[in-house]
Amino acid sequence: MTLFNSPDLRKPGFRLAFSACLVAIIVLGMGVFTRLADAGLGCPDWPGCYGHVLWPTEDHEVARANEAYPEMPVEHDKTWPEMVHRYLATSLGLFTIGILVFALRNRGPEQPLKLPVFLLAFIILQGMFGMWTVTLKLWPQVVTAHLLGGFTTISLLWLLTLRLNNQRWQLPAIVEPKLTALRPLVVVGLLIVVGQIALGGWTTSNYADIASPDFPRCQGAWLPPMDFANGFNIAQQVGPNYLGGVLDNDARVAIHVSHRIGAIITSLYLLFLFVKLRGLATAPAKRLSVVMLAVLVAQVLLGISNIVFNFPIAVAVTHNLVGALLLLVMVTMNYCVFTATVNRGGVRV
Repeated sequence: MTLFNSPDLRKPGFRLAFSACLVAIIVLGMGVFTRLADAGLGCPDWPGCYGHVLWPTEDHEVARANEAYPEMPVEHDKTWPEMVHRYLATSLGLFTIGILVFALRNRGPEQPLKLPVFLLAFIILQGMFGMWTVTLKLWPQVVTAHLLGGFTTISLLWLLTLRLNNQRWQLPAIVEPKLTALRPLVVVGLLIVVGQIALGGWTTSNYADIASPDFPRCQGAWLPPMDFANGFNIAQQVGPNYLGGVLDNDARVAIHVSHRIGAIITSLYLLFLFVKLRGLATAPAKRLSVVMLAVLVAQVLLGISNIVFNFPIAVAVTHNLVGALLLLVMVTMNYCVFTATVNRGGVRV
């Protein structure tokens, strides 16, 4: 069994959904790059950039922009990433409209419709969070929610792709008890990965990724001073410009250390899940378990590399993208486990 079904067995719209998923990954990568390059406020207005459809390039355009926004003068290395990200996100919105139109035109009992409708509504909400990210000047709560929205969009598009792929695991009846026991475990695994991604989002939104430049210790100690109350105060008021962060070092260290602890918990649980998945003793489950383990190892190594090599943008962006890949692996695992059919004849597939 391969990941993708033969073309004649797929449902209408598969290629469109898969293409949208690829575009969503590019949008996420560009958004992460924009954030890590401190270009989140490269354009202080929305939806334009200093009043331009693209961004100011000519000297007279830059002069007018600087006059209009004296507190945020034009920085050429920050304007283009922000606007490229916005236009890529807009193209993703067009993809979701196309997916919904396609679903309506091919309406039927086996054709997903609610998911495309929800996807379009969610993309609109995600666009609003993109606007609030700028208008509220990188308020950490909004930045984190916007990042999680990006991961959610990719997950939903991938789920739609899997449904349109129209392929299910076919397992022998002997593994049915193990399959039933595995279902709640894979749900917990998905939630743990989502929680770790949320911690990562909160870490980067508060510029806490650089709070500890050493590994495996943090600030030269196994248990450095930490301020969890301020570090995880999600009720902080909107007010200042959050570019560069406003938390003190102890609060940022608390966030950073929490993300490290989350990585340990995630790794241990997914290793446990690796063993359980292989317990199904079927080729598709074994292949998926190996993929999960490989992506997990890559993600852990990238996280360590971020610290050891002083957070290079290329490594940090890749860390986020591999995190998205790990999330998609967990979505795939849940889909396969919950849609698997049992062959009562005992034939192994």
